[in-house]
Amino acid sequence: MVVPKVWVPEWNDWCPGCGNFGILNAEQQAITELGLTPEDVVVVSGIGCSGKTPHFFRLPISGVHTLHGRALTFATGIKLSNPELTVIVNGGDGDQLGIGVGHFVSAGRRNVDMLVILHDNGVYGLTKGQASPTLRRGEKTKSLPRPNVNDNVNPIALAISSGFTFVARSYAYDVKHLKELIKMGIKHKGLALIDVLQPCPTYNDIHTKEYFDKRVYKLDSDPSWDPVVRKPEEEGEKMSRAILKSLEWGEKIPIGLFYQNELVPPYEERIASNAPSYKERTPAKTKIEAEGKLLTLLDDILREKEI
Repeated sequence: MVVPKVWVPEWNDWCPGCGNFGILNAEQQAITELGLTPEDVVVVSGIGCSGKTPHFFRLPISGVHTLHGRALTFATGIKLSNPELTVIVNGGDGDQLGIGVGHFVSAGRRNVDMLVILHDNGVYGLTKGQASPTLRRGEKTKSLPRPNVNDNVNPIALAISSGFTFVARSYAYDVKHLKELIKMGIKHKGLALIDVLQPCPTYNDIHTKEYFDKRVYKLDSDPSWDPVVRKPEEEGEKMSRAILKSLEWGEKIPIGLFYQNELVPPYEERIASNAPSYKERTPAKTKIEAEGKLLTLLDDILREKEI
């Protein structure tokens, strides 16, 4: 890959005050502080305001702007094709938990080693503020003709119960806190989620900066809070504790690391246990054509399994 000497990102057209700016800044800082080179990183997005994230990077990383609700499937293919890459998914709550919720659950079952950053603002900001899956029943934002009639999806609880092995929450206007969680999520071996509380100043007039500033508090302010699973028998207790804590919403809203478990093997290791040649001959590094003929790994796989 040849990186241009001068990288010119696209003009940023997010609304003034949008939480996406904080997420983008934290993401870029995390990548820089981890010393990752442009060749190391692929940022994948879906459709929505968050989908524009790869376009607005001021780092010359590779970006893939995909389909509505399908960012996780593209990201999974990228990571499995070249496990050496750092793959980061940016998706909105509508994108990931509405049309894409089936892929969200399936990704948890696989535990692919990548990071999902959920831009969670409670509305479909790109299409004029309809209620998203994370808006609570009875809440009425400015574009809704009447209060929302649907119960909300809890991203933290859904991720933990689906199999995500790193689950955290942050706040878009606390860039330093979010940056540190992104660094932790990238370094985690397995599928990581960071649910980012993101004010939408244009369409969500309930969950504003003022609303969150009065309520968010950090989980690590409690010395007894320990979300890391260190032995298998701790898993159930720490999952339950994290899900219960995620239900806390109102006058106090917790942010920080809810759950982490590196005892679960990532999907890449599961593949390698069935096909040992996978680590040496990943799809991205394997020739698929020679002298006009298509090549395949099938022969190697059959030999490994002694079929």
